[in-house]
Amino acid sequence: MEGKMKRSISASRRRGDRIGYALLAPSLFGVVIFLLTPIVVVTWLSFQKWDLVAPLKFVGLSNWLAVLGDPTFIDSLMTTVLFVVLVIPAQTALGLFAAVLLSRRLPGSGVFRVIYVIPWVSAPLALGIVWRWIFQPTGGMLNVLLGSHVPWLTLPSLALPAVSIVSIWSQTGYVTLFFMAGLAVIPEQLVEAARIDGAGSTRIFWSIKLPLLRPTLFFVLVTTVISAFQVFDTIYSLTQGGPQNATDIIAYRIYEKAFTGFDLGQAAVTALILFLILVAITVGQQLYFRRRITYDLS
Repeated sequence: MEGKMKRSISASRRRGDRIGYALLAPSLFGVVIFLLTPIVVVTWLSFQKWDLVAPLKFVGLSNWLAVLGDPTFIDSLMTTVLFVVLVIPAQTALGLFAAVLLSRRLPGSGVFRVIYVIPWVSAPLALGIVWRWIFQPTGGMLNVLLGSHVPWLTLPSLALPAVSIVSIWSQTGYVTLFFMAGLAVIPEQLVEAARIDGAGSTRIFWSIKLPLLRPTLFFVLVTTVISAFQVFDTIYSLTQGGPQNATDIIAYRIYEKAFTGFDLGQAAVTALILFLILVAITVGQQLYFRRRITYDLS
């Protein structure tokens, strides 16, 4: 009798495993086709020389040595890091500030919620065309308001900050949306208890709300850092890497190598280096936040 029960339990577990794998199959298929396969293909291309026309030619580590020994690649990498440093702190702070204001349900907050999200859901290339007009040195809305003729997109010292402003403006709504969701799940009992103990709004935010927002902060930082390192549409529509390579960030450089220089091998190497950098940053963020996150809000 006991043996039959064990066999029955074992058969039931196998059926459960088969059902589980069947339910996972579509997602696993997507991961293999759209994530693992591109990584394998790009890794393979990094050891080839190919211009989209001539036959593939195996060149070993030549592409890697060429990219790593290219001073312009290092400059592009530094430009990308500077862009991320300009964008991430500003859009995170602005998104958190907007989320705190909107979560108070002040009059008109519903309208502002929609307004904040519109830039994030709009087509980046279309937004780039609008911002090119705003930044025009003659007749542009910004210079008309300032009463000046500043060449925002053609002056090397101003081009990257100008592009960063556009990126911050377009992504702040995304950050706001997730911080509002994080604030919504904070138990009101904790806030009320702090008020009874005499804590003011500032003290409640720094001592209760902000620590409990760490899971949301972790998610926001991971996704926005990855997005900032991979930004392409904004650069392409506003500056195309110029002036004087002042906005030549890694993602745009991959495009240039592949479809302007027709060197798929070096473009693949650059893409893999970007991938490894993002993996390292994500792992670093995971290690930093691992012991600083509270998920249980009960």
